[in-house]
Amino acid sequence: MARNGINKRAIDKFARDLVKETNKSLERAQRRNPPRISAQIEATAGAVPGGDVTESHRYLPRLLLWLDGHARQNPTAYNDVTAFVEELQLEDEDPAILAFQLDQHDLVRILPTSGAEVYVRLSDTGRVAVRQLKDLQKDRAARIRHSADALLRWLFDTVSDQAPVDPALFLATPSSYFAGTEISTSDLRQALTYLAEHNLIEHIDTDPATVAITPQGTRCALAGGSVQDHVNQPRPGTTYNNYMPNAKGLIIGEQQHFTQNNTDGVDPTQFVQLAGYIGQVSPILGLPDEDRVELERVAQDLHVEATSATPEPGRLRQFATQLKDKLLEGATTMAATQGIQMAEQALAALVQ
Repeated sequence: MARNGINKRAIDKFARDLVKETNKSLERAQRRNPPRISAQIEATAGAVPGGDVTESHRYLPRLLLWLDGHARQNPTAYNDVTAFVEELQLEDEDPAILAFQLDQHDLVRILPTSGAEVYVRLSDTGRVAVRQLKDLQKDRAARIRHSADALLRWLFDTVSDQAPVDPALFLATPSSYFAGTEISTSDLRQALTYLAEHNLIEHIDTDPATVAITPQGTRCALAGGSVQDHVNQPRPGTTYNNYMPNAKGLIIGEQQHFTQNNTDGVDPTQFVQLAGYIGQVSPILGLPDEDRVELERVAQDLHVEATSATPEPGRLRQFATQLKDKLLEGATTMAATQGIQMAEQALAALVQ
């Protein structure tokens, strides 16, 4: 696996090779089993007048463009939304709900009928929205930001155990759309490069090339914000935050730039990060209060040892092992799984 320190040229070469292999894999998959048309559309906030277009409105940008195509042929005609659902094979979607969602934003006019069909046409606001979607498609920075967000979220949802995965599978999913159009291979390459540069994914030396989400990438996904939010957040060198208000004074936080002078050959960085992570997520692990307090106590002990002038490897191993065992015993959440993986990585680094 690639580790910290990989240079930009290597990352870019990896991304180009990965996209090339991805395209080949996707073409082979399509020949073996032609996929259904993907239709999930996610535009950025504010792309459509009258309200944000978010995941709760995931088909609306594509539907707006579909209506625009029909309006070019006959500007005054109403079109049956059922035809849109059938064309994209969206068995679980209700045409009436899609129409009502657009109507809520004043993007369409609905033709009153007594039947099951739902006929709509673009309103003036809807035509403006279509224009904004087409302009948004030309925004290279917005496309790459969205591609990075969508790819990282797909990796988190699909392979949360950090197993390597062929990105060709992402290109065949509904998430690989932006503002009504498919994510291009060029944008995918840029997104892969950006995620790798910030240690959110890593290259796995397989054939074809694969990627895996990193612990950093998992933390970014769990935070709920965008990749850009994660990259831009302040990184104080020695600032600690109290993430455990019920632990009576514990002050444990994740140090991004931990510096310590010691001559024992021990790098305590991963242990500091492990202690900080436990401090952040302990309230959401679902543990009984007694077990949670004990977990926080061990995390504090680890933090004190790891930030001491001469951290002792045996004590680092002891506390990290205790944290891992306690997470294995009592917690089953995704956050707990991430903590277990961080503990294993810290312990593995100790014996290298």
